[in-house]
Amino acid sequence: MTIYQFLLLFLLWVCLPHFCSPEIMFRRTPVPQKRILGARVPRSDGKILHRQKRGWMWNQFFLLEEYTGSDYQYVGKLHSDQDKGDGSLKYILSGDGAGTLFIIDEKTGDIHATRRIDREEKAFYTLRAQAINRRTLRPVEPESEFVIKIHDINDNEPTFPEEIYTASVPEMSVVGTSVVQVTATDADDPSYGNSARVIYSILQGQPYFSVEPETGIIRTALPNMNRENREQYQVVIQAKDMGGQMGGLSGTTTVNITLTDVNDNPPRFPQSKLSLTCLNPPQLAQPIGSVKATDADTGKNAEVEYRIIDGDGTDMFDIITEKDTQEGIITVKKPLDYESRRLYTLKVEAENTHVDPRFYYLGPFKDTTIVKISIEDVDEPPVFSRSSYLFEVHEDIEVGTIIGTVMARDPDSTSSPVRFSLDRHTDLDRIFNIHSGNGSLYTSKPLDRELSQWHNLTVIAAEINNPKEMTRVAVFVRILDVNDNAPQFAVFYDTFVCENARPGQLIQTISAVDKDDPLGGQKFFFSLAAVNPNFTVQDNEDNTARILTRKNGFNRHEISTYLLPVVISDNDYPIQSSTGTLTIRVCACDSQGNMQSCSAEALLLPAGLSTGALIAILLCIIILLVIVVLFAALKRQRKKEPLILSKEDIRDNIVSYNDEGGGEEDTQAFDIGTLRNPAAIEEKKLRRDIIPETLFIPRRTPTAPDNADVRDFINERLKEHDLDPTAPPYDSLATYAYEGNDSIAESLSSLESGTTDGDQNYDYLREWGPRFNKLAEMYGGGESDKDA
Repeated sequence: MTIYQFLLLFLLWVCLPHFCSPEIMFRRTPVPQKRILGARVPRSDGKILHRQKRGWMWNQFFLLEEYTGSDYQYVGKLHSDQDKGDGSLKYILSGDGAGTLFIIDEKTGDIHATRRIDREEKAFYTLRAQAINRRTLRPVEPESEFVIKIHDINDNEPTFPEEIYTASVPEMSVVGTSVVQVTATDADDPSYGNSARVIYSILQGQPYFSVEPETGIIRTALPNMNRENREQYQVVIQAKDMGGQMGGLSGTTTVNITLTDVNDNPPRFPQSKLSLTCLNPPQLAQPIGSVKATDADTGKNAEVEYRIIDGDGTDMFDIITEKDTQEGIITVKKPLDYESRRLYTLKVEAENTHVDPRFYYLGPFKDTTIVKISIEDVDEPPVFSRSSYLFEVHEDIEVGTIIGTVMARDPDSTSSPVRFSLDRHTDLDRIFNIHSGNGSLYTSKPLDRELSQWHNLTVIAAEINNPKEMTRVAVFVRILDVNDNAPQFAVFYDTFVCENARPGQLIQTISAVDKDDPLGGQKFFFSLAAVNPNFTVQDNEDNTARILTRKNGFNRHEISTYLLPVVISDNDYPIQSSTGTLTIRVCACDSQGNMQSCSAEALLLPAGLSTGALIAILLCIIILLVIVVLFAALKRQRKKEPLILSKEDIRDNIVSYNDEGGGEEDTQAFDIGTLRNPAAIEEKKLRRDIIPETLFIPRRTPTAPDNADVRDFINERLKEHDLDPTAPPYDSLATYAYEGNDSIAESLSSLESGTTDGDQNYDYLREWGPRFNKLAEMYGGGESDKDA
């Protein structure tokens, strides 16, 4: 019989009416047996109340959950022994679910449940029942309380808090190692039968894991499970109620188990021998290759430390462990030379840094490999004999003198010749040069320590066969001092002597400077170039000297200035000396020796005016002169004010350069009648385009003869305007329309030139300049024009 058939029969048995007919009978005690209450209470009707024994007794009602019938589920029956069956009593139900979940037949007292009840929602209900007289509505029995308990059925399967569990266990664990515990809960009543008794079993994950039936603890079931073979496992656990018996409900969960790593695998080199190639020459600490040992473990269990344990290159190479990649980086510890040795052999060991003592039996957790390093020759740049050079040279050497030699060679086996050159960016003045073959550095210009004491040069050495291979070296040239500069006065001295000076009086202390820098320091000597009757020099022997007077009193009217030559010499070899001249003025001083005046002309000034007043007067005179000059200049350069003020009063006046004007018909601006008829000349009229400044009597120019040439007439007018003081100071163009009288050629019009038989010579038009070139071309063609 299946589980579902069993459940169906069980439910049918529960729901049959004759199996569930609980009834609570209200049994009455014999009426005559009445007991009087311990206290008599007077009533209004004068009767004494007696306590009557209750006529019904209660029990609990029991109701199975999850009723599936179509009718209301019968709970039980309430009955009072005072019920005569005539319908005079009425049963009333109150409390949990009364009227909704539980209803009662008012006449019979039958109680029914109106819907299916779930014990997991509420395990019992507390209600109160009472029987009253239907007619008087007075209770015939006191109200009593009863309980309806819900009997549990197995209607809830066990459930796990999580659908998927995650757990881990170290690999290589012994059998029975605890992994994780899972717990399922059942909502059924644990106090009623086995509905809530859960048993655990494993559905998936055997034979690797097992589960304890009562506790749900998952344990390992196989020894030496290796993570490197399989890392992930999925285990399905079932929880079944009814003690695991047939018909019980079950629930499942999934547990994902991961084997964590332990250090059970030693590192292994993939090759027992390894070859590397190194280009010569590598720099120190430069990597030339790497080795790597593989480890099946992960994390810190796979960390490896590399070391060189043997070989003929242990002192030439080193190995560094790279933590990120777990590689051994081989670097150069000492310079390598292809010419001296070309092959090295190293024995490299890789060992785990974290070893688990439980797995010592698996063997040594280390491995070794042989690394052969071959040195290959490459074209190396030249190598200087020094990292830098320092040359010292005196500044007085001749041009072309060799100051030093740099040396470089090609380290390759071919030993290519080397060519030397100077980096001109370090010698912009081209003071030095170098011999390209032997590296000799020499001067090409004179040296001067006082201009530059140090010269920092860069010499380039390049292979002749491969100029790209080059090396640079720093060359420092120090210029040594030579005593080639004479000492001079330290400053310019403004020296004066008082007229009332006495012999031996100090008038000036002098010092000197020298551009040279002798090793023993500066030492100067002071003396006079010749014996002077007025002054003397006294050397203080501390590179200073004092100028003293030798006579009593000076007169500035006789001699106002004295020139005193002083000889200054140094103490170096060769001795250098120079003569400096002191200018000593004779001045008037007060009684304390303070200078008052040094000019002899100052005595000639009026005594009533001070120097400040004279300066103020002189400044006033200068200012007045400047104002007069500016006023005159502005008056001469003032522009003429045009008379034409209205925009409508515009004539063809020529007011701009290169404007040809309005032609012969423009008679408003100028009177051109005179040009047409020189004999009818009138008085000269004033110009109307500018304001007349000064009226000059017009000069009458003699009229040209009737047969005068136009050219002579125009030249005379141009000359007249050039000499006219009333002419405007700007460029203007005067138009003359006079063509002459009784011309032999009659008209110059080109319209009639073709009809005349006479030839005229117009070559003189070319002599008038470029402005008449076009006219000369028009009339200077001769017969060719006619033919054309």
